[in-house]
Amino acid sequence: MGVSLSRAAQWTTASSGTGKLELTPMNTSLLKEILCFVEQFSSQHPQEAEHVFKEPLQWSTTLVASDFKTDYDISDSDVRSHEKDSEGRPLLQLSPPTVYVRSFSQLSKFVHLADDKKLEELRACLEGKHSDHRMRFTNLQWLDTRLVQYKVCHKLQPFFLYLLDYEFSNGCRAPPWRQVHGEMCYLVIEPCDTETLYVTCSTAGAFLNGVRRGRSSISCNSQHNVVFFFCDVQGGYLLAYFEKDNISLNPAGAVPADVFSESSSESEEEEEQPERRPESNTDLPSEYWQIQKLVKYLKGGDQTATVLTLCAMMDFNLMQETCQLAIRDVGGLEVLINLLDTDEVKCKIGSLKILRKISHNVQIRRTIVDMGGLRSIVKILDSPDKDLKALAAETIANVARFRRARRTVRQYGGIKKLVKLLECVPNLANLTANQVKDVEVARCGALALWSCSKSTKNKEAIRKAEGIPLLGCLLKSPHENMLIPVVGTLQECASEESYRIAIQKEGMIRDLVKNLSSDNDELQMHCASAIFKCAEDQQTRVLVHKYKGLQPLVSLLSKAGNKQLLAAATGAIWKCSISVENVAKLQEYKALDTLVGLLTDQPEEVLVNVVGALGEFAQIPANKATIRKCGGIKLLVNLLTGTNQALLVNVTKAVGACATDKDNMAIIDQLDGVRLVWSLLKNPSADVQSSAAWALCPCIENAKDAGEMVRSLVGGLELIVNLLKSANNEVLASICAAISKIAKDKENLAVLTDHGVVPLLAKLTNTTDDRLRRHLAEAISHCCMWGSNRASFGEAGAVASLVRYLKSKERPVHQSTAMALYQLSKDPNNCITMHGKGVVKPLIHFIGSEDEMLQEASAGCVRNIRLLALANTKARLFH
Repeated sequence: MGVSLSRAAQWTTASSGTGKLELTPMNTSLLKEILCFVEQFSSQHPQEAEHVFKEPLQWSTTLVASDFKTDYDISDSDVRSHEKDSEGRPLLQLSPPTVYVRSFSQLSKFVHLADDKKLEELRACLEGKHSDHRMRFTNLQWLDTRLVQYKVCHKLQPFFLYLLDYEFSNGCRAPPWRQVHGEMCYLVIEPCDTETLYVTCSTAGAFLNGVRRGRSSISCNSQHNVVFFFCDVQGGYLLAYFEKDNISLNPAGAVPADVFSESSSESEEEEEQPERRPESNTDLPSEYWQIQKLVKYLKGGDQTATVLTLCAMMDFNLMQETCQLAIRDVGGLEVLINLLDTDEVKCKIGSLKILRKISHNVQIRRTIVDMGGLRSIVKILDSPDKDLKALAAETIANVARFRRARRTVRQYGGIKKLVKLLECVPNLANLTANQVKDVEVARCGALALWSCSKSTKNKEAIRKAEGIPLLGCLLKSPHENMLIPVVGTLQECASEESYRIAIQKEGMIRDLVKNLSSDNDELQMHCASAIFKCAEDQQTRVLVHKYKGLQPLVSLLSKAGNKQLLAAATGAIWKCSISVENVAKLQEYKALDTLVGLLTDQPEEVLVNVVGALGEFAQIPANKATIRKCGGIKLLVNLLTGTNQALLVNVTKAVGACATDKDNMAIIDQLDGVRLVWSLLKNPSADVQSSAAWALCPCIENAKDAGEMVRSLVGGLELIVNLLKSANNEVLASICAAISKIAKDKENLAVLTDHGVVPLLAKLTNTTDDRLRRHLAEAISHCCMWGSNRASFGEAGAVASLVRYLKSKERPVHQSTAMALYQLSKDPNNCITMHGKGVVKPLIHFIGSEDEMLQEASAGCVRNIRLLALANTKARLFH
């Protein structure tokens, strides 16, 4: 992998063999891409980030010991990380000017410390001391096969492919040292009826590379239309066709723009899988050879023989992998796809019936797409023959189970055609034979849309094709085989706000609630999942309550053996419980006791939802006691040691909500829960950090001896102060709120001051975020209570910025700002600054407020300013 990266980069030459990265646009682009991954790696892959390199990264750095704060031992100019490898060596060591880094976690931290010198440090890292410039990349263990975690390699694959398929500014994809020979790009071609071809595209034409013969110009005498492909970035494919004696290439520059911007609501569910094949031909069953004989007849027969052969093939068990691969291995897929372009309906029907079954195979469906088969299948959706349309749609449903296929369906106009298939009358008591066929066509169309709807762009295409009202109509069908794909499509699309609004307006919530009481677990699961996503919106929560959907959701909790159904039901309950009136109703059905019982021995996707629901239930005081009596506090604290970030966000919220009850807080403290929550401030996820900080606020406020509890956490206050350097406003707001609680203890406030809390808070006062303003002003107010902090805030420019907060439209901002200004006004210089910034007039306005705290703080500040003015006047008169 390092070799591939070194080829993409451009190096200077040096007699010593230690070249440097040239200052070129391409190198700058590469550096920025690598920096992005370095910064995000620890948060996205926390376990893999702790993997220790076999050899350290080593380079000359401009950072010095004073740049390092927490988590490091500093001795004079040397720095060592607290974390060490199995042999006791620090994972980061600075012996100026050389730095040694042994893990990705430490590399991410180092880059963060570098601040505005990140790119320079990364460049120095790549140019570090190695015998060969390629090793500068190879030594990054995350780019090397020595990092054996498969999922890391998989998740970084799009980035690697980007580097390996770099397009230069002149449009060439060949490296510069080959461009001088006229080469532009390279193709790997896999024909269906011959060996793999390797083609060089150059200014002199396209040449076939020979293993030993060198290159020769391409010529083809194939009698068939053979499709071959070239794998491109992110799994996209560039198609090319042999047509008789002509070759037609679709070059890289001709790929549609959206090929590389496809997004999906879920990860690619079908990765390239190694094919399981018998060790020898003797292991193959007789069916394999019989099907291959039939395929040969299929290639050369007339219409009657073709139909008979197709019928004979359908007598085999085409769901068996051996039979599926037998068709593919002898070129049968090509023949079946070619039959779709004939004018013979019977041949098309026979071909689609076979393709519909064998496309359940992962390898087969990928091959169908590689051969361009989806173009022909999508075209059939316009056929007047309803049997053909239904078969084509069902085949698309099978094939479109991976991202590239979904994109291809859209690019051929398939989404609009599939939506059109939904037009039918599914809920009449007595249907004519023709109407029955219409319903079957609609069912198959819904199946295909379900598969396609996993793509964000396809969701938008379905909406634009006016598919939502048609899906709403089909949702009233009494038939489960229709309802499952319809609801499946809706629950996929409900991740988009436009769909959630449309689902409400079209009256679909009533039907989703109704089908929660179905006897079909799969239908119940999809309905609950749709409600889970839609209940992000308050109006949906109201409608679920109105249509009596809460009781059926609670009843689904009894089906604990079906984890998918349980995850959907708990998710729906979680989102519905955001509305307090729903919590009261859910309590009537004993939901809380059941939810606490689900805190053990459940998959993480269930736990995330259960804990999320408990966090909402705990907003009601009586429920906090119920959670304690059911043993829920200990179970929640146990979950604080996990690694799932979504779960940690919900657990800290639930623990924080429970901590407002003093009896609960006593248990949390006894179980060392505060230390566990505090340790989550080190989590690389900003969401986890902020959630943990918010949870600490009630923990500190309700602890028996909060000051001593905080002091017992070694390094805890330094960690809190350092988080004031975060770039995330939610983290900053939560940390300021926590500082407000901590600073009520004078000893802890002194420690905070020693760690430099005052200049960091002052630096944040230029923010325009009202949520941050509120908690920042409150923190400043409490931090004024120690030593010369009031004067220090004034000297740091905080006073003038705080005055501007009084123009906010938020009353909580006014209250906390008035309190801060009151404390700051006890310093004469601050009073002078406030008066000069015109603070008196708005404060006088607040003195008439009904908010008692705002009134008192405003009055106190104005009084101090006037007393100073009066004292100054007397002094002038005296002199």
